[in-house]
Amino acid sequence: MAMREVSSADGTNIVYRVTGAENARPLVLLHGWSGNLRCWGRAADELAQRFRVIAVDLRGHGYSDAPESGYDDPKNWAADVAAVLAAENITAGAVLLGWSYGGIVLSDYLAAYGSSAVAGVVYTGSQAGIGKNVPGAQTGPAMQKAIPDVFEESAGRASRGFAAFGNANTGRGTDKGEDAQRLFGGSIATAPRVRKALFYRTVDNTETLAQLPVPVLVMHGTADPVVPLENGRYIAETVPNASISYWPDAQHGLFIEDPDRFVAELTAFAETLS
Repeated sequence: MAMREVSSADGTNIVYRVTGAENARPLVLLHGWSGNLRCWGRAADELAQRFRVIAVDLRGHGYSDAPESGYDDPKNWAADVAAVLAAENITAGAVLLGWSYGGIVLSDYLAAYGSSAVAGVVYTGSQAGIGKNVPGAQTGPAMQKAIPDVFEESAGRASRGFAAFGNANTGRGTDKGEDAQRLFGGSIATAPRVRKALFYRTVDNTETLAQLPVPVLVMHGTADPVVPLENGRYIAETVPNASISYWPDAQHGLFIEDPDRFVAELTAFAETLS
């Protein structure tokens, strides 16, 4: 395992972790809003047996820099992904995977840089755009309940806001307590101004989806209360070449809820890529 750092186009330092064989297919993991590169849990370890896993801390999250502004500019998010790929000398064959907000980030990258370095794309519990009246960008009931408390400077109010997610990120069951608390801790550790800034932007990546020339896998829980299933359906219906895996009664963090199934489906998808 190696922790690495690269400077993005605007000077923001982006931190990422690399695991797995250097000669394996690159798999870039982009976490969700108020998360970090540790959110993937056991699934990341399993994937590293098959891929060269590159787990990124998005700007404003984890160990990456948190600039005062610029979160509303899709070009910044795109440049962050491009900088990581360049630092790892990846020019072809990569799989980009976005969870939740990470799907918006990878779509920003594809809109700005195209797909020449990419063999396939995975959206899990995700959407490709954000903003009022943007198609495929609905806000789920758990997210609606959490706002605006999750934007608060007050630790007590912010904690209550994040509590509204309940078991959305881990699924039902009593064996996910460690995972749930790790995700909760990462969310609280993200600066309130960053949590808020990520929601105050509008981008519609529909055109990019409609012209995407590489295969896409959409994995989505039918009971996702954070990013509604309709958002995943919108991606699947818009891209030219989509594989679909809708998980009955599953919620938002499929890689935590059933890591074995998550790894198996992702591996099977990658095996179909050129």
